[in-house]
Parts: sequence; C-alpha cells; structure tokens
Amino acid sequence: MAKKGNNIYKRKDNRWEGRYIKGYTLAGRIQYGYVYGKSYRETREKQLKAQTALASCQTPPKPGKKTFGDYCDEWLILNRSRVKPATYVKYYNIVNNHIKPLVGECLPQAFNQVFIETFSHRLLTEGSLKTPKGLSPKTVRDILMVLHGVLKYIKRETGDGTSGIEIVYPKEEKKEMRVLTKEEQSRFVRYLLSEMDSCKFGVLLALLTGMRIGEVCALRWRDISINDKTVQVEGTMQRLQTLDGAAQKTSVVVGSPKSETSKRVIPLTDEAAALCSQMKPETPDAFVLTGVPGHFMEPRALQYRLAKYTKACGLEQVNFHALRHTFATRCVEVDFEIKSLSEILGHSTVKVTLDRYVHPSMELKRENMKKLPAIGF
Repeated sequence: MAKKGNNIYKRKDNRWEGRYIKGYTLAGRIQYGYVYGKSYRETREKQLKAQTALASCQTPPKPGKKTFGDYCDEWLILNRSRVKPATYVKYYNIVNNHIKPLVGECLPQAFNQVFIETFSHRLLTEGSLKTPKGLSPKTVRDILMVLHGVLKYIKRETGDGTSGIEIVYPKEEKKEMRVLTKEEQSRFVRYLLSEMDSCKFGVLLALLTGMRIGEVCALRWRDISINDKTVQVEGTMQRLQTLDGAAQKTSVVVGSPKSETSKRVIPLTDEAAALCSQMKPETPDAFVLTGVPGHFMEPRALQYRLAKYTKACGLEQVNFHALRHTFATRCVEVDFEIKSLSEILGHSTVKVTLDRYVHPSMELKRENMKKLPAIGF
C-alpha cells in the first residue's frame, strides 16, 4: 500500500483505506476501525466523521494504563503489614489463583455490575486456575470480597467510580453443624477420661471451654490458673503457606488469636479445674497437648488424633469445630446468659453467637413449647 498520510493508504485495487482508533481491548490493546473511499479526500472525510462520532459517544481508555492485576499486586503489598499472616496468605492465594488468571489483564474501566456477575458465575460453574471445577458459594463470596477491596483501592488512587458498583454475592446454603447429643457427649467424655494423657486432656478441655483448635494447640500450662480457675487465651497456632520462596512450602506459626475479642479469659468449672490440677506438669512452659516445653502438636495432627478418638467410641462426622458447637449448645440448654457465652467463645457480637452457634435440640424445643399457655381444648 502507498501511504498518503493521516493513516490513509492507497490499496492495490485503487481504493483508499483510512484507519482510526475506535477503542481498546480490556487489556489495553488498540482496536482499529476502517473506512474506504474512491479518493484520498473522500476517505479522509469519512475518517474524520468516524472519529468525531466516536468521540461524541464514548471516551475510550488510553493505552498504557495499569491493569486490574497491577492494582491487585499493589493492594496486596499495602495489606501485607495490616492483616494477620493467615489473612494475607488467604488474600495472596485468592488474587493469584482466582482473580488475576481470569480478569488480571483487564483494565479497571471494564468492571461494572454485569462484568462482575459474569465473573462470579464463571467461578461458580467453571472454577479457575487451581480448581477447574465450580467453586463453592462461600469461596466465591471470599473472592468477590477481595475484588471489592481492590476496586475501593483503585477508587482512592484514581478517583474512578468503580467502588460504587453493587456486587451481588452468591447465597450460601446453611449447613447444619454437627453437635453431639447428650448421650454421645457422655460416651465421648468417658472415653477421654479412660487412660487420659495430655492430648486427650486437651481435647476434653476444648469440649469444656469451647476453645478453637488453634487456641488449644498454642495453649501452655502458664495460661491456666488453678487457683483462679481460669484459662487465658492469648495465642493461636496455624500451619501457613510460605510465600518467600523458601524450600519449605509451609511452616507452623504461633500468633495472636483470630480477633481482639478472641483474647479472653475463660472461667473453668470446678470439675474442669480439678482435671487441670490432676494433669498439670512441673514446667509452666509446657504445651498442654504434649506436657513438654518446646514440643507442640499442630492443628493437623490434633485433627488426626480426634478422628482416632471419635472412631474408637463410635462417633461419626465429628471435627474439632463440632466440639465448640457442642459446648455452645449445652450452654444454651441450661439458659446460659447469651452475652457471657458470646465473650467466652470470643465472638465480636452476640449476633454471631446466636446465628452460628446456637443449635437447640428437639428436646429443648419441646420443653420450650410446653411453656406456652393452654388455649382451652
């Protein structure tokens, strides 16, 4: 083609071809439009007309702008010191396994309610990089919450109105949490008391206090006061992914509990305090689950032990969190004051306790129904 100027060329068929920028892809690459004419002048007039019409109806994003993935990386850096290590690892994996592989090359201008809903639906039905099958609604909600956080960051940095987008989160089906019946709990307690060692004692202590698995793993004997009959929860243990390129892919980390309200003092019953007095070693620095200082049992190993214990006494589908729910349920059954229960469990609000941890049994429901006044049958 012979070039005449202004991106206008004479073709081999003697027509003139004019090229103009009509927009950009979501990754910032130029998209061209074309016009044709019998002469350079006619083609130039068509080219100008197309450019004028385009300018009047839209403002195409300029090339060279940062992609959404670039902003994700910046957002991660800013949150690295603001959140707990476990939370940062979660954010890192969400960004690099789910968000960047699917929409990381897009420009922020592409994000609107329809775009995000399409992204959400794809996660639910097709999954993403690490999970080719559809993701659970809970996982997709977590991903969308991170995406929303990045959009808010872009709003602060650029002034773009992306943070005003209404994100529709997928509904989660409420799963019924496993709670031990009174008979199952009695059977389990009898098993733990039989030939009780440090690990069995730790599991029983969790059942009697509602502590989380990481909190029990991090618990040392110095945190238990026999005289005051209290347990002080000051830390939690987790196995976290290593993100610094070290040869070891994961490591055990002992840090502060889940939230500020998780730092708490739990009163012990007389029975629990007596058990503590019986099991207490000479060294206060010893871990409760092992009875040895410097030697801990991580959450994964404790889950394996719990599975062994529950199988031995004929209990099915009991994970460590079920013990926490069982403790809360037993408290509700004896009309435990709900605010006190919420603080013992380390919840930020009473609503969390009521919504997630109160599982009244059919027996309790029948007892409450009997409280209704007779209607005269």
